[in-house]
Amino acid sequence: MSAVLAPPPPAAADIVRALVDRARAAQAIANDYDQARVDELVAAAGWAIIEPDRNRTLAELAVADTGIGNVADKIRKNHRKTLGLLRDLAGVRSVGVIAEDRARGITEIARPAGVVAAITPSTNPAATPANKIINALKGRNAVIVAPSPKGWSTCARLLQFIHREFDRIGAPRDLVQMLPAPITKDTTHALMKQADLVVATGSQANVRAAYTCGTPAFGVGAGNVASIVDETADLAAAAQKIARSKTFDNATSCSSENSVVIVDAVYEPMLAELARVGGQRVSAADKSKLQALMWPDGKLSPQAIGQSAATIAQRAGLAPAGAPPAMLLVEESGTGPAHPFSGEKLSPVLTVYRARDLADAQAIVARIYAFMGAGHSVSLHTAQPARALPLALALPVSRVIVNQAHAIATGGSFDNGLPFSLSMGCGTWGGNNFSDNMNWRHYVNITRIAMPIAERVPTEDEIFGAYFARHGRG
Repeated sequence: MSAVLAPPPPAAADIVRALVDRARAAQAIANDYDQARVDELVAAAGWAIIEPDRNRTLAELAVADTGIGNVADKIRKNHRKTLGLLRDLAGVRSVGVIAEDRARGITEIARPAGVVAAITPSTNPAATPANKIINALKGRNAVIVAPSPKGWSTCARLLQFIHREFDRIGAPRDLVQMLPAPITKDTTHALMKQADLVVATGSQANVRAAYTCGTPAFGVGAGNVASIVDETADLAAAAQKIARSKTFDNATSCSSENSVVIVDAVYEPMLAELARVGGQRVSAADKSKLQALMWPDGKLSPQAIGQSAATIAQRAGLAPAGAPPAMLLVEESGTGPAHPFSGEKLSPVLTVYRARDLADAQAIVARIYAFMGAGHSVSLHTAQPARALPLALALPVSRVIVNQAHAIATGGSFDNGLPFSLSMGCGTWGGNNFSDNMNWRHYVNITRIAMPIAERVPTEDEIFGAYFARHGRG
């Protein structure tokens, strides 16, 4: 008797097409929702991750499955980032007419993008999908998540929680779906091609794939944030903020400081303050050991990514120095591929540069960003906030964060005005087509009605008067 051959597995495009068809049917229902119903959807998805027991479950699962970060900080991140996003969206019109400018005769109407492909990383396997899902729902879209392979189970649990909330309010589950396991490049790329919009956060390989898939896409740039401490800064406060940021979730955020550039006049005092908040200065000999652990083949190793400073120190065989370190401080002077500590480390390893003065500090940051991190952000600790403007005018950055814990502030905070987000646009410097914190407006189309207004045609003198006065009419 001949054996019965199993049918071949469906092609990636067919798997995705079934998901997209269901998403389109669900989105057609949401397309008719009014603002109150949309805001109910948003609240349901938000409560799915903020509810304390679910939040803890997601945080514990994320750390267990990815081995990245720590549970306490993921709980805080899931709660704070989602609550902040919900605050940003409260009362915002995203259905029908969203703005009217009578003087210009322009009326703006929000329209859904359609089916959104959300590409998400292993570093934030619950918070980032939740952020993208909520923004997509605010625009009456359907969304299909493509999580990282390590983050699949966390994302799946999040979707279970969202679907339970959708069942409570009678909303179609197919508004929020995800790719089935195992996650492959083929299914992820098929999703990018079949969706109406791609929003990609994570590796630069995924971002490049999004930009070349043929579907309109938003992607984010690489992180490698530098922080400047000038001679006027409150050193104790700066050290506390840097430590709070650098140690949060074991520095898994793209917004975590990777370098601190300290003006010479306060170099040693600032290092002393960093030591008081748990920074351990790495010797020259130990620096070589640490580099060998972190970049064994020229690529950042999972042995370091998202691990605690104490774990990294132990794995690298660094000399013990009393209490377990919260951060490892590595002094450096060079930048570029030959100096890997000048790049992104995704761990509580902080590279320290010594600058002659503020101008030299700016030049050092420019060299760091010429290697990696252009377009993202720079941090400044100073008693002279006006010094932020020259940095914003000169450095290739989309944000200048002044006197704040950078990883917490740059993605939006309750004490600054940036939108809450886990996806940072880095402008053309970072290879992106936007330089905002990604928010709900990136998930919609805007239709504009233009009405006639009183004509006003300027005279040539109004337009060219200053030019003619200086250069003549030729």
